[in-house]
Amino acid sequence: MAVLSLLILVGQGETVHMAQPVRSLNIAAALATFDEKWSPRILTKVNDYDVRIAKVQGEYVWHSHDNTDEFFMVVDGQLTIGLRIDGVETAVVLNAGEVYVVPRLTEHRPASEGGASILLFELTGTLTTGDYAGTIPDHIDSTSGHAL
Repeated sequence: MAVLSLLILVGQGETVHMAQPVRSLNIAAALATFDEKWSPRILTKVNDYDVRIAKVQGEYVWHSHDNTDEFFMVVDGQLTIGLRIDGVETAVVLNAGEVYVVPRLTEHRPASEGGASILLFELTGTLTTGDYAGTIPDHIDSTSGHAL
């Protein structure tokens, strides 16, 4: 495997060399490593954001995120994202290959009757259930993501 050597400047001209494997990531292969629904895995990171993948089926809980937008991309299946905007409830339906960004502070509830595989961008450390204060249903894993 090829290795990319990174040079990092630290403090007063000190340098630290870190080796990072040079490899691509396959989303389908990563999704095949787990079966749990609503339990995202961290595929990789981009700056301060986790790129998470998840398998979903059924309804999630209504919630919002105070500090960040949430990017959804459907890899397989169909996802409906319920939205509450200015007291009005609406929804966006995403099919494979489609994306939607839920703006921060927007109450939303993802759901998938037939099941879906999704890719998410979320600020590292963001709890999947956001500001939800109720009892978390057994089919939902309230997490900031699990290692793949």
